[in-house]
Amino acid sequence: MNRTLILIGLIIIAMGLLWPWLSRLPFGQLPGDIAVRRENFSFFFPVTTMILVSVVLSALMWLFNR
Repeated sequence: MNRTLILIGLIIIAMGLLWPWLSRLPFGQLPGDIAVRRENFSFFFPVTTMILVSVVLSALMWLFNR
């Protein structure tokens, strides 16, 4: 459990340091992401982005648990 918490902390720190470059990636604007914009209402549901992040995290967890 300690090893997992340290790994998660290091990942969060790395993402924080790399945020200026990560924010330029097209995540949240992928085909399949649902975005509804009306006059007084906006709704955003990143379906494709969530699936992509889930696949990447699952692959990373599989690699670390081998």
